[in-house]
Amino acid sequence: MIVDCGVYRDGRRAEGPEDLSDALAEARASDGFVWIGLYEPTEDEFEHVTAEFGLHPLAVEDALNAHQRPKLEVYDDSLFQVFKPVVYEPEGDTVSSGEIMVFLGDAFVVTVRHGEGSPLGAVRRRLENEPEILAKGPTAVLYAIADAVVDHYLEVVTELGTDLEELEAEVFSPTGDGSRHTASRIYGFKRQLLEFRRACVPLVPPMTRLADTGGPGSGLPFVNAKARPFFRDVSDHLTRVNESLEGLDRLVSDILSAHLAQTSVRQNDDMRKISAWAAMAAVPTMIAGIYGMNFDHMPELHWLWSYPAVIALMAALEAVLYRLFKRRGWL
Repeated sequence: MIVDCGVYRDGRRAEGPEDLSDALAEARASDGFVWIGLYEPTEDEFEHVTAEFGLHPLAVEDALNAHQRPKLEVYDDSLFQVFKPVVYEPEGDTVSSGEIMVFLGDAFVVTVRHGEGSPLGAVRRRLENEPEILAKGPTAVLYAIADAVVDHYLEVVTELGTDLEELEAEVFSPTGDGSRHTASRIYGFKRQLLEFRRACVPLVPPMTRLADTGGPGSGLPFVNAKARPFFRDVSDHLTRVNESLEGLDRLVSDILSAHLAQTSVRQNDDMRKISAWAAMAAVPTMIAGIYGMNFDHMPELHWLWSYPAVIALMAALEAVLYRLFKRRGWL
């Protein structure tokens, strides 16, 4: 349940007591902090952490149940931040999301992760190699997580942009056959964009509050004022991601409309061809039907050259109709 537990002082990891209460007390006494990482804990497993750090029960409920929107909530003893990291699966061209909950206090950070996406081991190692950032306290952990999540958003947006270019080339290819599965692929791509937007669009207000850009969240507790420029950088990257997603969403809608228009034009062409061939088949059918009537007195009925003359007439009429339909583009 506890993936990692570390005590940090002056930007470096230090040996600390294994007991959570002793570790927290020692961290507060030495101006350091404790960082505990958990993965999909149960209620019983999380109860000890809740009691030791005084986490708010509403935030604890959200952390245990998961399926939360990205948000930032302020409680008396801590901040509670929710991130939704996304994972791109190139085999199926799909986007899936996990969840990272962060409890931020005066001398502790508790991270709770759900799903397989974005393990925090790399974030921890990166911070431990940058003591000047880690020295900013628990705020540095929150920044590093936000930065890692949003930077991965940029990577996923790039992958989706490449996929959309391939899909666009397929739709507008002059040799394309207009597969009936193309529309379902376009719709599936739009669903992936929707899943992505659910992860990053709601994250904008929390990042704005953390960046302290003059919004209603100025003066957030437990946030080091010196770290706010870093949050502004993350907020800028997040804005780029949202703008790219909006552009991709508009483009995929235009591609779907173009594909449906192409399908309609192709169907009209097919109907014209069918109508032209039906008209050409109707002429000999009509003549053969007339001469198939059993009347005694019909023009040229007993003429020696009547049969080849009728065949020649049918061929001539077919040639005239073919040239006419060909000139109009129906064949």
